[in-house]
Amino acid sequence: MKKDQFGKLLAFLERLDQQKISYTLEHSRDDAIMVSVVTPGEYWEVEFLKDGGIDVERYVSNGEIYDESILTEFFAKNSECPPEVPDDAVARK
Repeated sequence: MKKDQFGKLLAFLERLDQQKISYTLEHSRDDAIMVSVVTPGEYWEVEFLKDGGIDVERYVSNGEIYDESILTEFFAKNSECPPEVPDDAVARK
């Protein structure tokens, strides 16, 4: 990471600290350090790249609140395994 880029990263972290905004640091790419920031209704990924660039992704909630039944959809969509069939399930034609 370039010296100037390191300074940008430190300045960004200091500003988050001053504003009392919590964050986590991740190193999931060889060429970047990512700062993950969660605020009410938003999730931000700010990546400080080795080449001097800064990539920002912002995810915004639509404000809709779901009950626990949405978790079935979540696991169906994100699971690598097929859904389990209950032992008492009967095949029907």
